[in-house]
Amino acid sequence: MLKLLVPVEESDVRQEMIESLILWLNRLETPFHIDLINIQPALHGDVGLFVGHNEIEGFQREEGLKALNGTMKQLQQEGIPCDHHIFVGDAAVVIADFSRQNDIHQIVIGYRPAGTLETLLGGSLTSKVMQLTNIPVMLIK
Repeated sequence: MLKLLVPVEESDVRQEMIESLILWLNRLETPFHIDLINIQPALHGDVGLFVGHNEIEGFQREEGLKALNGTMKQLQQEGIPCDHHIFVGDAAVVIADFSRQNDIHQIVIGYRPAGTLETLLGGSLTSKVMQLTNIPVMLIK
């Protein structure tokens, strides 16, 4: 069974990317399993002085589910089962670690051109993931 990891974030690219992914999946002749993953940014220490740990965790879980819901619904409408996961931390590190720990065969990331500022600050999520893992990364537009 082909195990795919699909990182999901809120963006304009998501719906088109998932439609392209569904078209690709429908052409596969091998069984597959999809893990959707959303990574929330860690909140800095000062926030913890004013907001409790449970409230922060609840907020991050809620935001993660908001980001994942549209993709989960699109896949469910097509009869494509998936599992979903929400983590907190550096997105590239979490994606690479999750992929290794769960024997993922391929990471599928929505293509989005890197802006000038993003490039100056260290490059795209895709390039960071590719540096951190040997697992194949597929870009879908």
